Amino acid sequence: MLYIFRLMTYAEFTATLTAPAPPATLSPLLRALWLEHHGRWDAAHDLAQQDETNPLACWLHAYLHRREGDLANAGYWYRRAGRARFAGSEVEEWQALVLAVLEGG
Repeated sequence: MLYIFRLMTYAEFTATLTAPAPPATLSPLLRALWLEHHGRWDAAHDLAQQDETNPLACWLHAYLHRREGDLANAGYWYRRAGRARFAGSEVEEWQALVLAVLEGG
């Protein structure tokens, strides 16, 4: 499936977090990060699983399992993403993920 989305800045994305629902213009990974930020882990996880060949989706998947406390599963997804476990806090990792998705990699 082909998605075409307008590029947005970190500030523009975080400004959407006050909305009652994610904007329709968000890419699937940004939508997942938006949903997770609002406590909708299952919906975010469903989106992260849609493309298990995408390293960013695998990193997001790792982050989600880290957030739920399943560190073994998170480790698997960090390896699939080609990344070491994130050394910072969960908040810092969420921010790094948003920036990586916005930058396209």
